[in-house]
Amino acid sequence: MIRVAKLMTATALAVVVGGVAVPVQAEYPEKPVEFIVPWPPGDLEDVLTRMIADDFQETYGVPAAVVNKPGGGGGPFPGAIETANAPADGYTVGSFLIAIPVVGPQLGIPELSPNPFEPLGNFLTYPFVIAVSSDAPYEDMAGLAEYANSNDVVLGHFGAPLVPTQVTLGLAKEMGFAFASDAAFDALDCNSLASGDVDVINTTLQLILPCLDDVKVLASIGSERIPLTPDTPTVAELAPDLDVALWNGLFVHKDTPQDVREKIIAVAKKTVMSERAQKLAADTGAAVYWQSADEVTAQITTDIETLGRIAQLLGN
Repeated sequence: MIRVAKLMTATALAVVVGGVAVPVQAEYPEKPVEFIVPWPPGDLEDVLTRMIADDFQETYGVPAAVVNKPGGGGGPFPGAIETANAPADGYTVGSFLIAIPVVGPQLGIPELSPNPFEPLGNFLTYPFVIAVSSDAPYEDMAGLAEYANSNDVVLGHFGAPLVPTQVTLGLAKEMGFAFASDAAFDALDCNSLASGDVDVINTTLQLILPCLDDVKVLASIGSERIPLTPDTPTVAELAPDLDVALWNGLFVHKDTPQDVREKIIAVAKKTVMSERAQKLAADTGAAVYWQSADEVTAQITTDIETLGRIAQLLGN
């Protein structure tokens, strides 16, 4: 009886291939999973990824957590590099802004070029805005353009090569003005404008919601107006060639097995369509949804083309 039990145990742990015992691959997941967010905690991609991680842990019974790896808004994206260097086994999942797969491969970062990632799906379009203090002497982008032609105006952004910055600079060019200078910040919130360090910021609406009454939102980046600022035009309305949205999705190394991908997708899709995720969307003006991997791949191609046009406009 003991011999039979030992034989059953051995069979469970190994199979014989060509006379050689080969360990059976454990079913995914069987150890902790990390979701890498390459930005500081607190913004929408971080909050939603934490929801996904919590549901993943509850569904599969293994620890799952968000790890924030901020730094290098214009590259080198340390969080993305860590994800690229991790084994392609689904235990390291990237929660990436559009910049990682669209801009990252063009910056000459060896780990990101060629693009080592494939999408699982997108789940968020940010309510990204161009905003100024409420005491600014202009009310809209046209007023900013007129003011900037005779006054120095400083732009605060998350990184010069990033999509919101390129769109904002492109819009300025289209409207006939230029910022006197610009600077990158890890966070752009109410304090950024109150401090007087910058005059204009491009940031997510989430980060300025606490002081929305004390700022003016001049434009939103994307093709759809934000429900919380319905009277504010989009950049796409002001300059149709600059139509690009700021999305975030889940990515894994391209060699990650399909069955592993499907388990992550199953949880993420359910999470973002849940009542609590959709409430977050309603409260913040974000779009929270699930876009399939194939659709994301097509979106990346379109966005690369749009950013190419913007680069030409800016002479980059």
